[in-house]
Amino acid sequence: MDKNVLEVSQVNEYIKFLLDRDELLTGLFVRGELSNYKVYPSGHHYFTMKDATGALRCVMFRSSAARLRFQPENGMKVIAGGRITVFPRDGAYQLYCDSLTVDGVGDLYVAFEQLKAKLQAEGLFDPSHKRPLPAYPHTIAIITSSAGAAIMDMLRILAKRYPLSKVKLLPVRVQGAEAPAEIAGAIRYANRYQLADVIITGRGGGSIEDLWAFNDERVARAIHASAIPVVSAVGHEPDVTISDFVADVRAATPSNAAELVAPDQQELRRQLQDAQARMTQALSRRLKLSRQQLDSLAAKRVLKSPLGFLEEKRMLLDYLSTRLQSSARQTVDRSRKRFIQLSSALDAMSPLKVLSRGYSIVLTQSGTLVQSAADVCVGEQLEVVLRNGRLGVEVMQKEESYGKAVQNI
Repeated sequence: MDKNVLEVSQVNEYIKFLLDRDELLTGLFVRGELSNYKVYPSGHHYFTMKDATGALRCVMFRSSAARLRFQPENGMKVIAGGRITVFPRDGAYQLYCDSLTVDGVGDLYVAFEQLKAKLQAEGLFDPSHKRPLPAYPHTIAIITSSAGAAIMDMLRILAKRYPLSKVKLLPVRVQGAEAPAEIAGAIRYANRYQLADVIITGRGGGSIEDLWAFNDERVARAIHASAIPVVSAVGHEPDVTISDFVADVRAATPSNAAELVAPDQQELRRQLQDAQARMTQALSRRLKLSRQQLDSLAAKRVLKSPLGFLEEKRMLLDYLSTRLQSSARQTVDRSRKRFIQLSSALDAMSPLKVLSRGYSIVLTQSGTLVQSAADVCVGEQLEVVLRNGRLGVEVMQKEESYGKAVQNI
């Protein structure tokens, strides 16, 4: 019986596990009326969605709420996208909202959110795939309608800001059923032949239906596959399309796209002038320092009076020579005295000195010094070293020590 008893937290965690595995509850869109809408200091939004017969608790975290394009109010009809799960602490299930929009957009909005979620899950929006725009593009490709006002605005701004760059227009339809295929094909064409350093694709403002070509999956995948950086410039600033999420850079308007890809020549001139001024100042400082160093060297006595410098060095040489000779003499004197001392000590210890006083040295036939009568035997031949000459003798008798009997053999 006890094995079927669960802790409260275990029940909540198990229910959360079941809900998180339900695919229907993972990518969910709910239509309802906002109620009890509150924004906490943390930036999270808490509210309730209700209809005629039910209510659903919802939460939108700060990161998702930052993308809201309108201010939600109580009583507003909305469609919320997100996932249903359980908050284990209190056991209440709720909708974790990723998106919130005013109801009335219809099927296009649902299709937009579904494609957005799909591509995001595949990593097409990952910031790690975003490439930086070239600082000084040599060639700019524009993929848009040749008859729209957007292309004229971009050409005017590009010519004013950075006339050094070349502009290549790849005209396509930007509205209608054929538009997505043409836009995607133009992006692939520009990449295949490396037509430009950067691509701008987009169009002017319009309704969601007018901008729908840039919500097409084919266009999104072509932008993601492009090796050339792509700037998406669709509609006005509030308009957001799938192309904006996939592109390397999103521009608020086509005119803004031209400003993003092309540096301002006036600003470049100012930067060059500032650099020139800094270089001039640095060179002036370097010349001033070199001049000071030159003046310092020119003021040195060795340059003003080379002979005087040599005389000083000659005097120093004489002084050092005198010191060296004196030191050498002192060393020789000390060595001589030491030699005399050692010679005297050696002479005092010399055996010859002993012989000169009338003593002699007795050696065996092998040359060993005889120090005691015990070192020899009677009859043994010995050698006696005198001051002048040597004697060969034979031991006739020996006495081990004074006072002992003499042995005769």
